[in-house]
Amino acid sequence: MYICREYYKYETMYTEITKIIECGLSKDSARVAMYAKLLAEKYEADGEKKMSAKIRSLLDSNIKKNSLITEQFLNLPVDNETRLSIADILSPEINTTELILSNSVQEAVKEFVEVIEHKEKFMALGIEIHNSLLLYGPPGCGKTSLAKYIAKSIQLPIIIARLDSMISSLLGNTSKNIRKLFEFADNKPCILFLDEFDAIAKNRKDQNEQGELKRVINSLLQNIDDFLANGNILIAATNHQELLDDAIWRRFEKVIFIDRPGLAEKKGLINSLISKFANSLTKSDVEKMALMLDNLSYSEIKKVINGSITKSVINNRNEFNLVDVVYGYFQYQHSNEYTEEELVRFLSENNISQKEIAKFIGTSIRQIRNSLNLK
Repeated sequence: MYICREYYKYETMYTEITKIIECGLSKDSARVAMYAKLLAEKYEADGEKKMSAKIRSLLDSNIKKNSLITEQFLNLPVDNETRLSIADILSPEINTTELILSNSVQEAVKEFVEVIEHKEKFMALGIEIHNSLLLYGPPGCGKTSLAKYIAKSIQLPIIIARLDSMISSLLGNTSKNIRKLFEFADNKPCILFLDEFDAIAKNRKDQNEQGELKRVINSLLQNIDDFLANGNILIAATNHQELLDDAIWRRFEKVIFIDRPGLAEKKGLINSLISKFANSLTKSDVEKMALMLDNLSYSEIKKVINGSITKSVINNRNEFNLVDVVYGYFQYQHSNEYTEEELVRFLSENNISQKEIAKFIGTSIRQIRNSLNLK
């Protein structure tokens, strides 16, 4: 019997230690702290007070270093069925130089942040303000980054709902998870962020959806109302605004459309990305690149530019130039399904000289002229 108890004790501690390692490798500091706290409690319950005190001391030290995530955030809510966490929490660290927004979006975000910063004034005047923001638009245009930027601007941790574990196959569990999430974030100094919001906020009039969805939406609406009535901050984001229930839109004080970048935003993003690396790009080259990368999202432009930089580094070139970016864009569009002639024509159509093309591909100018059907 004694051996069984000892085995069980170490088996449960092994589980916590394994979780700490897993979360550490994925750089999930909040869950590392949560499992470490559980481990400390188990050590103390087993009479290992010295080890428990050492773990708690490390936790206290970490909390002081990262003052935004305090102990009240450590016990993240979990789904009863899977025991997986239904939320992540982080102290946003974001490279603001790569967050290039249009003037209209910058102004709208500034207004939202200023309302939060002056909420005491509104309360004194008896003005009811709900700190809620809905971001919508095409994928890859910075909605998640913008939510993190807002959190960093007002120096608050951000709680991000994990919809993969929040949506349950068991009847009624999704609504329970929604309530758990909102109760966890309620009255805490934080921002609650619901990404891919359409997954739980679909229109109740959709004939393809079952009755369970309607119960989920009703639960969501009630929780949003209660959460905002307590003065909390809620941000949601969706790529599919057409799927949202009509009543959802009315819950958000501010709604911002985040579109694909215009010419000015594309040039700003390109300049930001290339500034860290040696290059021979001129203002004219940047303009050409911005025009070429038409109708791409912010994330797609980053993939093309960073891929071009990577190729030049791998090839041991001291700098990258326009031909790298044009080639990177061509590859992004075609993957590996193209001929050398198609590549040559594309480079030529995008103002790359025959001499540059020949050098880049590693062939003769004569071969380039043949590919272009020139004599």
